[in-house]
Order: sequence, then C-alpha cells, then structure tokens
Amino acid sequence: MRVIGGTARGRPLRAPRTAAVRPTSDRVREAIFDVLGSLGAVEGAAVCDLFAGSGALGIEALSRGAASVTFVESAPAAVAALQANLTSTGFAGRAEVRVVRRDARTFLATIPTAYDLVLADPPYAFTAWAELLAPVRAGVVVAEHRDPIVLPDHLVEHRVYRYGSTIVTVARVRREVPARSTCAAADREGLAASALAIPEDGS
Repeated sequence: MRVIGGTARGRPLRAPRTAAVRPTSDRVREAIFDVLGSLGAVEGAAVCDLFAGSGALGIEALSRGAASVTFVESAPAAVAALQANLTSTGFAGRAEVRVVRRDARTFLATIPTAYDLVLADPPYAFTAWAELLAPVRAGVVVAEHRDPIVLPDHLVEHRVYRYGSTIVTVARVRREVPARSTCAAADREGLAASALAIPEDGS
C-alpha cells in the first residue's frame, strides 16, 4: 500500500498483521478520493476514519488537505500499524491528528460534535450499518462493504459502485438535517452526481 495523492504521495503504508483488518486497495482508495475530490469533500474537512486499521483512508485525507482526522480503531495490532504509518508519512504528533482506541459504534454514540466527512471500512462480516450511522451528522459518508446495506433515514444514497467484491456507498445527510455550521465542505452547493464506475477487470 502507498499514499496515492497529495503531500505524502508515494509514501509506503504498513498493513497490520491481523485477519480482522481488510486494508482498502490502492485502486479502490484512489477511486474513492477522486469522487470525494469532485464533491469538494476533503480539503479543509474534519474527518472521522472509523475502523481505521492501517489508517490508509484517513492518511490519504490528510495528504489531500483535510483539516483534521480522528482515527478510531480498537485492535492493538492495527493501532500499532496506524501509528507507524502516521510517523512514516510525517503526520504523527500533529494537533489535528487524533488516534482513539475504541469501538466505532461506542465512539459515534458519544461524540459531542459532527464531522464533515466520515469514512467507514469495517470487516466484511459487519452488518449493523443503520445502528453505526444513526448518530452521524457528517455532510458526506463513505462506507465500504460486501453486501447491500441499509442506511438510516437521515442519510441519502449519493452513489454506489463496485470493484470486485468491494461495494462503496457514498451518502450524504439529507438537506433538512443540519450539520455543524463549520461543516461547510459537505453542505455546499454542487453535490452533483459524478460517475463512479470502475470496471470489474480493473482496466
């Protein structure tokens, strides 16, 4: 794995040695951030990376100009890899970077504030999506999963695409559900649909 774009482009990323963590491939991560870039959802955003694992998604966001990232991960091996990756990419120790060793559902249920962008890449066996995302008031949510998911009522599907066995759902908060006033990156006009098609053969 490596950082795809931004200030840390090309830096290698370490994957945790645990079967519970499924790192997002470089190809899928690149596709996700192409979409987020077209929505203006990364630069200057407050980001929450749930089930952070190696931290590849959140680090990519930092590299591309996110204002802050909170990494949420409970597995010790994953946290060790995440911290090593933050160090190797130069993001460790920064005030805008926070690593929380906690269950993602517990964390979201107790956070006092909203994020502009929430990234969620749990193990494939995870199914409690509506419960997980119920407290989320982010402008944009990206969920990686294997089977179709049900979003809570306050989130509306923006686009869904497949890459092999991975499905990526991009959703946003319905207009009538206010986010924090500083979460402008996700509530700006121009969230026009973008093409999110990646060929199955990777071509």
